Amino acid sequence: MYERILVPTDGSETAELAVEHAIDLAEQYGADVHTLYVVDTDSMSLSLGAEQVDRIEQGHYDEMDEVRDRADRATSYVADRAAERGLEVVEYVSAGKPHSQIATYVEDNGIDLVVMGSHGRSGVKRALLGSVTERTLRSTHVPVLVVEADESD
Repeated sequence: MYERILVPTDGSETAELAVEHAIDLAEQYGADVHTLYVVDTDSMSLSLGAEQVDRIEQGHYDEMDEVRDRADRATSYVADRAAERGLEVVEYVSAGKPHSQIATYVEDNGIDLVVMGSHGRSGVKRALLGSVTERTLRSTHVPVLVVEADESD
């Protein structure tokens, strides 16, 4: 049923909850696991400036130790958890708008299922903060399993 499962991650606890679900499904279906960290250039543009964001979008985020380390930690977490279960993971880092990068990765890599976390915000909180998960649901044409974190945790 599923041959390639994508777990987008930002390294948060919410994303880590989704990792466990993705690994369980990959094990059950014999699927490959992919993990994607997106350097969110929209959120960085205010603090870094346009020139630095342009460099990041062109793939030069390796020069920025903090960004590279955050991406490596997030994708390595997925790879390490999968390795404990005998699964290998394709790790990938890109830059841009997260939902758009996720949709592009899905198309380019023949992903069958996306498993991602969500904070479960509603109403004003979601309107103010936006939702990568919600935008991903609207941007892809494959099933998206949303693992919701409890805001009170």
